[in-house]
Amino acid sequence: MTTTYDLQLLADEHLARAEGSAHGRSAHLLLSEPPLRQSVIALTAGNALDEHSRPVAATLQVLRGTVRLTAAAGDVTLVAGQLLPIPPDRHGLTAVTDAAVLLTTVTA
Repeated sequence: MTTTYDLQLLADEHLARAEGSAHGRSAHLLLSEPPLRQSVIALTAGNALDEHSRPVAATLQVLRGTVRLTAAAGDVTLVAGQLLPIPPDRHGLTAVTDAAVLLTTVTA
C-alpha cells in the first residue's frame, strides 16, 4: 500500500515545531527509497541551513514563505509554489520569512 502525504499539513506542522524550537527549524523525512529521498524542512525567518554540498541531483520546492538559496553561481530567492534544481556547487538556504520547503535528492 502506498502512503500519501498532505504537504500543506506537513508544512504547517513543521513550521509550528520550528517556531517552538531553539534553533528555528524542523524536518521530516518523507521518503527514503535509495537513491531517492524527500524531506519537508521548515525554517523560521532568519534561520538557515549552513553551506553544504549537493548530492548527485536535487530540487527545492517552496511550500510556504520565501527562501534564499545562496551559491557561488549567485543567490536565488524563491517563493511558495516555485521549484528550483539545486546547482551542483556548495550552497546554503536561508528563510527570508517563515518557510517550508520540499527537498528532493538523488543520492547515487
